[in-house]
Amino acid sequence: MITAGVDLGSTYVKAAIVKDQTRVGYGVAPTGHDHDITSRKVLDDALAMAGLKIGEIDHIVSTGYGRRVTSIAHSSISEISANARGVQWLGSELNVRTIIDIGGQDTKVIALDDNLQMINFAMNDKCAAGTGRFLEVLASVLEVPLDEMGPLSLRSMDPVDITTTCLVFAKSEVANLIFRGCPKEDIIMGIQNAVARRLVAMAKKVGIKDVVFFDGGPARNTGMIYAMEKELGRKMYVPEMPQIVTATGAAIIAAEEFQRMNDRTPEHHT
Repeated sequence: MITAGVDLGSTYVKAAIVKDQTRVGYGVAPTGHDHDITSRKVLDDALAMAGLKIGEIDHIVSTGYGRRVTSIAHSSISEISANARGVQWLGSELNVRTIIDIGGQDTKVIALDDNLQMINFAMNDKCAAGTGRFLEVLASVLEVPLDEMGPLSLRSMDPVDITTTCLVFAKSEVANLIFRGCPKEDIIMGIQNAVARRLVAMAKKVGIKDVVFFDGGPARNTGMIYAMEKELGRKMYVPEMPQIVTATGAAIIAAEEFQRMNDRTPEHHT
């Protein structure tokens, strides 16, 4: 059985292909102006990595911000369910109980029980505070490439205290710190500390239990990992490809859906 999951986020679209419970390909690309075009591109990239053709895919499930605007999926599911399922699949031997997922325009904290089933969650999707967009915009204000924020911040000797996670006010605060000559590494670590404080406060409302699983694009940022672990007071598990956990979960759900459809299909006798 070969299935695919496509996670159509506000800033990036991700695809994952699963063959017999093994992830065999993936693709990631900026969302651009058309979710549908980008979803086809990342699926093509995932197929190329897997050495497969689109006609060999049995079932496709979409998820994420733009899950209803792509024409390539057979069905769609919420990103919370897809993310939890991806973590269940990736972390079945890790004893994961808490998931912290930072997306482009929202953040999610998911609590799992002893059977890795979702029992509670919290989601911030009302503003950019604590999201990938928050980090991206402030990186632009600092004129620092997003991928360099983490390594640069780890050189900080005296992180500044960013007093707000409202993007509008944070932009002004960061611009003022630049004007005062504060080192960029201290500003970046201050930004990451502010995001970590907000996320951990949100996570505490849901309930934090080990193991804590950290995913989403910003989980590739070493400085963000450092800030989160310092605020949590514990280590987190960060997967090798944190951006594609939700797409992988959608692909696993696609396999389960396809299996159920086959189970319901009556046998034909001649």
